[in-house]
Amino acid sequence: MATLRSHVLVDADPDAVWKVVGDAANIADWFPAMTASTGDDTRRTVTLRDGARLEEEVVTRDPVLRRFQYRVVGGDLGVESHLGTVDVIEVPGAGSLVVYSTEIEPASLAGAFDEAISEAVAGLPGFL
Repeated sequence: MATLRSHVLVDADPDAVWKVVGDAANIADWFPAMTASTGDDTRRTVTLRDGARLEEEVVTRDPVLRRFQYRVVGGDLGVESHLGTVDVIEVPGAGSLVVYSTEIEPASLAGAFDEAISEAVAGLPGFL
């Protein structure tokens, strides 16, 4: 299993950042590798730029910890095991630290996931 992590410091209030990254249904708004997303607090479906779809189950949506976790449970990419975790951590005087961690199997998918997640995380400051 491959483990990935991306992070960015955002000059924004952590509650404002959480409002964006904790919104399961609208991840495509800030995640460039996705062209569409729908769902609710339990499940979502995302469509990637190449047309592939992923079915995801929301594992944790904790507004107190500002933690969002989800797992890919189906779709077009042959994901065997997956857990994505997005944490928004307050950094007093500096805004928010966003940490996006992923565990994925097969490991052969890690490169594509890492590239897409890194792009999304790096773009968050401009989105907010």
